[in-house]
Amino acid sequence: MFKAAMLLSHQYNITIEGEFIGWQAEQTTGNIIDAMHIMCHAVSVSNVVGVVGPWLSREAQVIAPFGEKLGIPVISYSATNPGLSDQNAYPNFHRTVASDFVAAAAVAKLFIRYNWTSCTIIYQNDAFGTGGANAISEAFNDSRLIVSQMIVFDIATRSIRGDLKSLLTNAATRMVVVWAESLYTYLILQEALASNVVGPQFTWILSSSVSLNSFNQTFYENLIGMLLIEPAVGSVVNAPINATLLSAAYSIWQQYELESFPGSMNVDNYALFTFDATWTLIQSLQQLCTSKINISSSCLSFIESSFCFDRRFIHSNLLLDVISRTEFLGVSGPIQFSMNVTDRITGLYYSAKNAQPSSNGLSFVSVLEYSHPGDWRIPTKENVIIWPGNSLTQPIGGTLLKGVNLRIGVIESVPFTIVEKIKDASGQSTIQYSGYVHDLIKLLQNKMEFIPIIELASPNQTYNGLIQAVRNGDYDIVIGDVTVTATRRKLVDFSNTIFDNSLRIIIRKTTDVNIDLFSFLKPFSWNLWLLLLCTLIYAGILIYIIERQDNETLQNQSILSQIAMYVWYSFGNIVGYGVEFHTNTGAGRLLTAGLYILSLILVASYTANLASDLTIAKSKSIISGIDDIKNGKIPFNRIGILVDSAPEEYYLREISNGARNYYPLHSLNEAYFSLLTNMIDAAFWDSGAVEYVTNNIFCNLTLIGNDFDKSVFGIVTPQKWLYAQDLDVNILSLREAGDIEKLRQKWFQAKTCSDSSEISTAIKIEAMSALVKLLIKRVRLASMSTQVTRTST
Repeated sequence: MFKAAMLLSHQYNITIEGEFIGWQAEQTTGNIIDAMHIMCHAVSVSNVVGVVGPWLSREAQVIAPFGEKLGIPVISYSATNPGLSDQNAYPNFHRTVASDFVAAAAVAKLFIRYNWTSCTIIYQNDAFGTGGANAISEAFNDSRLIVSQMIVFDIATRSIRGDLKSLLTNAATRMVVVWAESLYTYLILQEALASNVVGPQFTWILSSSVSLNSFNQTFYENLIGMLLIEPAVGSVVNAPINATLLSAAYSIWQQYELESFPGSMNVDNYALFTFDATWTLIQSLQQLCTSKINISSSCLSFIESSFCFDRRFIHSNLLLDVISRTEFLGVSGPIQFSMNVTDRITGLYYSAKNAQPSSNGLSFVSVLEYSHPGDWRIPTKENVIIWPGNSLTQPIGGTLLKGVNLRIGVIESVPFTIVEKIKDASGQSTIQYSGYVHDLIKLLQNKMEFIPIIELASPNQTYNGLIQAVRNGDYDIVIGDVTVTATRRKLVDFSNTIFDNSLRIIIRKTTDVNIDLFSFLKPFSWNLWLLLLCTLIYAGILIYIIERQDNETLQNQSILSQIAMYVWYSFGNIVGYGVEFHTNTGAGRLLTAGLYILSLILVASYTANLASDLTIAKSKSIISGIDDIKNGKIPFNRIGILVDSAPEEYYLREISNGARNYYPLHSLNEAYFSLLTNMIDAAFWDSGAVEYVTNNIFCNLTLIGNDFDKSVFGIVTPQKWLYAQDLDVNILSLREAGDIEKLRQKWFQAKTCSDSSEISTAIKIEAMSALVKLLIKRVRLASMSTQVTRTST
């Protein structure tokens, strides 16, 4: 397209001082010294007023300063190194291809689109590769994405520095970005295929196109799903282009080199960038020479010298100024430059292509398009993305546990892990697992397809010991009722929450009732009882005085007997018992009404206070919650704490200020036994476990007080574990689907302890002994009263 542009300028009769613009084409090899030699020779034998190229960034970093020395512009169509954007360092450099700063932003937005969070970058160790890798790192950092590692491909030795298989498999990401030329990209893929680190476990993103059919057909399945991100022209993204100019260029190409013309649909994008770079220089020269220049010499005047470094284009600054102000619609899209940067500032497009099976083997199919500074979008002609593994399911970007042998440590803790030994017909015993953890492992296995190898921790293993076992590599992970704490996070990592937890206090049920023969007197104070007694006697004497003349029922009895009977009358009316005689006078009836009113007050108050006292006595425990333990209501050596556990950390931090003055326990079963045998009075542990055992196993133990020290359980993993993201995503998936809540309901809402095993809410004989005695006394008094009446009769 370079020649097409030059010939088209002749066809359009574009001349400089009456002559057509000439040209000279040279082929560089990538060797910087060779490029300098070619450039020096060219300017020594002819008046070169501009350079279109070079192809490579490492060549441009040398040719551009050399062009500045000569005072001629250098316009590249493919050098993308971000460092070349510096107007101060490269004032005479321009390019029609987008800088890798733009490419890096496009890659970062692609990761955000698919929720990928990290990648490995493989780059060639030259200006193009290093600049591109650094640009991606900056773009990822700005977007809060992670570059896990950067792997160097040495272009001198044409090999990866280090063991590619080990580097990729030990990385926490399964996204690989390759920033290398086509030749080197092919060599990198060859080594990756031989190491089996391409598809389906890895997703590769290339920056340069390669011929997929040049690989062995046995690798085709592994290559499916790769992505290619390359600069695009306006026609690819439905943006405006100069179709007239493009058609004219194609016609000239076919006219002069029909055998090299690939067809209008197969022309490489870089060929169009080349045309626009050439056309920019042609138009700028024409504008320079047609403008009014206040000089007598030619607009293409040079300071002549046989030594190439001493030659100088006189009107260099004027030409560079014209180029910076150039603006036109080119064959790749709108062309415009700026005085501040060397880059093209309009018409920056990218295309994402997907490696898919085709009738000819494998080919790249366009699946997304990008227009800077916008975002990725689906093209008008939509194509389905086929991901690695010939799948339509988008990869998560991290390492997967699929097919991995996973050593899972568990610890016996009902109901999280229930261990039973089953004997078969031959007498052989095998361990059978059940419980919350076992069901969770099954759910995760079904989703993630790992191979679980369950290893039971020894009975004397502590929870902190499990943490250390994962750190030492004894287990890959530990799944159980392991609390996430700050201290443990310094040693290991934890997955997302698998159980919301808190602590509860467990004690023995109170079954003993203290017998108090005078408990019936407690509702009233002794002063009130004395006042009531005096009231009865005083009321009885008043009634005697009022009724002794008019009440015939008691006239034949002695004075003392009459007073006693009227006191009995007062008592009977106050307690609502009633008596067998009545008052006859108005004053007596008025006094009786007062006794009725006093009866309402006293009986109601007595009944309420007695019921309250009995309720408190029946439900009273030695402590009511964690505050009683903190306040020392029971001796600290009567509190059982499991050593090397999260409750121990809480006890030392919140209760004893670091003093280990508790009763040490080494297992949960020991805690339950110690409570039942009265060796300790209380213990506290995770709410889920103690709720289960008090509801289903140890029915004579109970929980008191509210829960405290809320926390969570997580799966223990090594720090920076490769499969952490895969595990977390699937745990969240189970939680969102409600599967974890179903497990909680299954194992923690069951209750087999009958109500008879709990403390009865009914008032027992022992608790009511005093009241029974009171009733007996009342019966005796009633019978005595009857006998007195009969005697008097």
